Amino acid sequence: MSAPLGNTSFTYGIQLPVQSQSTIYAEAWEADAGPADLVEIARTADRSGFDYVASCDHVAIPRRLASAMSTVWYDPVATLAFLAGVTERVRLLSHVAVVGLRHPLLTAKQYATLDHLSGGRLILGVGAGHVQEEFEVLGVDFERRGAVLDECVDALRAALGPDEFPTHHGKLYDFEGLGQRPRPAQERVPVWVGGSSPAAVRRAAVRGDGWLPQGDPRERLPEQIARVRRLREEAGVAEPLVVGAITEPLYVGEPGWSVGRRTLNGAPEALAESLRAYRAMGVHQIQVRFRSRSRTELTDQMAAFGAEVAPLL
Repeated sequence: MSAPLGNTSFTYGIQLPVQSQSTIYAEAWEADAGPADLVEIARTADRSGFDYVASCDHVAIPRRLASAMSTVWYDPVATLAFLAGVTERVRLLSHVAVVGLRHPLLTAKQYATLDHLSGGRLILGVGAGHVQEEFEVLGVDFERRGAVLDECVDALRAALGPDEFPTHHGKLYDFEGLGQRPRPAQERVPVWVGGSSPAAVRRAAVRGDGWLPQGDPRERLPEQIARVRRLREEAGVAEPLVVGAITEPLYVGEPGWSVGRRTLNGAPEALAESLRAYRAMGVHQIQVRFRSRSRTELTDQMAAFGAEVAPLL
């Protein structure tokens, strides 16, 4: 497991390219990429010390958003299960699963099987979702998605726990006496809550094993981390919380091409010095993304990061 609050461990993971192709972050080469590219990237992460590889979740993208978001969104369970079979140690993160779109027992069946098949490598990242049409077509109340997610997390705690016949009695979901096997390989599947809204931060503080900020610039993180700590203490939650952050785009070395003004690039020592600031503010795991013009350039960047930057963190 990644380190909880108070621990000195500092890990790094990556959201996989190819499997989601929003114009916000997708590189041009991803449009023609496919399963073989994902395999090589996941294997590189496995070899290069990455803590996890992550896959996103959207069921269907409405036409009004397709030009910005694209319609390329691989299913996270299928994608992570596929990559589990070609890797050995890297963990498998849904970042994030919109679990409110599905009944908790269905979600539990899928992710428990994934954890079982991968030998206990699942991290279940969850989020409220933001695409109204997805909720409407699946018959889920978009306006109440926060409350739906809150109860989903509670129900999933039961359904992914050790009991073959889990029990949950809530306002939206009610089940007992229904068995599901295989059980997860992990005694407790970690649940990381995504989002930076006040509701998401509270949900992470009260219900999560980890927090995955979305879109917080680094200067805003200390305030957010202080808030999540305070809320967790006020709720009386004693279990540790893994605090995450998404870094600026990275490029190890001198790129020789325009990587954008927000991209951190340069010698390994310079990159490490910049990234250590996250650790200093209380972050335990960073999600990194590299600028690249091809799969080979990306895997070279990942390998260089693991060999030259990570030891300095």
